[in-house]
Amino acid sequence: MLNPCLPRPPGEGITMITMMAPLIMALAPGMEPTRDPVARAIDKAISGANPAFAREASGPCDDLAFLRRVSLDLIGRTPTVAEARAFASAGGAKRADAVERLLSHPDFNWYWAQVLDTWWMERRPSKNVETSLWMAYLRESLEASKPVDILISEIVSADGVDPAQRGRARFLLDREMEPVLVTRDISRLFLGANLQCAQCHDHPRIEGYKQEHFHGLMAYLNRAYLFDDPKLKKKVIGEKADGDVTFQSVFDPKKVTKKRAPGLPGASERADPMVSKEQLYVSAPSKEVRGVPKYSRRLLLGEDLKGAGREALARNMANRLWAQLTGKGLIHPLDQIHPHNPASCETLMESLTSSVISAKFDLKAMLRGIALSEAYQRSSVGKPGIKGAEERFLAARLRPLSPEQMGYSMLVATGFDDAEAGAAPKALQAKREGAGKMFISALAPPAGNPDMFEPRLEQSLLMSNHPQVQSLLASRKGNLAFRLAAAKDAEAVAEELYLAMFCRLPDADEKADVAKALQGADKPTAIADLIWALISSAEFRFIS
Repeated sequence: MLNPCLPRPPGEGITMITMMAPLIMALAPGMEPTRDPVARAIDKAISGANPAFAREASGPCDDLAFLRRVSLDLIGRTPTVAEARAFASAGGAKRADAVERLLSHPDFNWYWAQVLDTWWMERRPSKNVETSLWMAYLRESLEASKPVDILISEIVSADGVDPAQRGRARFLLDREMEPVLVTRDISRLFLGANLQCAQCHDHPRIEGYKQEHFHGLMAYLNRAYLFDDPKLKKKVIGEKADGDVTFQSVFDPKKVTKKRAPGLPGASERADPMVSKEQLYVSAPSKEVRGVPKYSRRLLLGEDLKGAGREALARNMANRLWAQLTGKGLIHPLDQIHPHNPASCETLMESLTSSVISAKFDLKAMLRGIALSEAYQRSSVGKPGIKGAEERFLAARLRPLSPEQMGYSMLVATGFDDAEAGAAPKALQAKREGAGKMFISALAPPAGNPDMFEPRLEQSLLMSNHPQVQSLLASRKGNLAFRLAAAKDAEAVAEELYLAMFCRLPDADEKADVAKALQGADKPTAIADLIWALISSAEFRFIS
């Protein structure tokens, strides 16, 4: 029966479709063997950490469950019916083939640019740099297979002066190049260490978060400033050649003032080169001229992150990728990487960190390795009596779709892409992005906050009453409602509906529910009700 806690659809034809179809899937006969070094290292670490692994670990999820999972993770949307049917009928190493196809899919760079944007900009509104320029920079970087450490180095080194490279400056310019804010965000988003408390004193409970760490990082940035360029008529970043960071601990009764040169947490301080006053600047700062020193501490930060900061950068990247593809970081929260917050599986954390470094920060290599691992492909159904299966990676974690995954999957499942079949990939992405914006905004947390699953009343009201949701239920040439109306019988309707919505075939009870719903109202109304019920269901909202 319908879940009474969820809103009713506008039509009255459906009475039997459940709001959450069964999540238990039949197990596939076995995993595909892989030679991928990242995947093998992952599985070795997990099996080694669980003495009773062979007895306690769940088997693999079924093929279509895998396709839905990996499509959502790599291209940000549920598979189309055509993609599901093609995968179901394929032979050979179909899972490995699917991973490669998705990594080279036109939607991969489009979607993962949005993932990186969410990680690093946290849905902040545009202030000084157009979001479109930033997104284009991320997409082009992914298309060029730019290593993530190089990408981060470019971002912290950007000044926004060159129009062709202005997009990369958004991280700094939309934070107004405010040294304290930028220091905090570079530390927590790129290095996985939230040093906010260490601004005023050593962290009282975390030995590894020292006041000197915060100010050593800020010393790379405190000479930089926001400059309103009169020629460009845009805000850019200037920099002075002098200015040291000094600090006092609020807990020090003597109020001793300390000075800190640039240096990453745990690394040596970096001394400025000795130069004469005449050699300080390429262009000295003035009201009309942007300051450009010959020696830039901020540019040094870009290099040091790739050098002394390499391991911290790799650990943070590994932890964030694991969280993105499995639902929770090995170290949680993501910005609390320190010795007092150990990884849930330290050998796996070390293995993934080493893999990032060995792969030279290649994003696709890491995503491929995780997706090909047995751990990623495991069923979300734990074996009876096994405690902590998800935490020990013995069963996949049931996890909610991100706002982007949910918004785009609603469009794809209801046939938006099919109705736009004549559009070129980039044109289709732009249309999908525009149509999905309202859904994403309703599902996303407030700007400046990390993504969390927080069901809210307005989300239920949106699903129940919003005209854009209703438009997805209406028949349009090529879309799901159009195809269901043309289906030959109730069984064909059920099969097409469940493949579109859940990337699986319906069971006997679900077929009977669909047949009964089609008998009780005119067909267009019944079809709209069926689509609404499944798109509003928990099974659609979660990755199993």
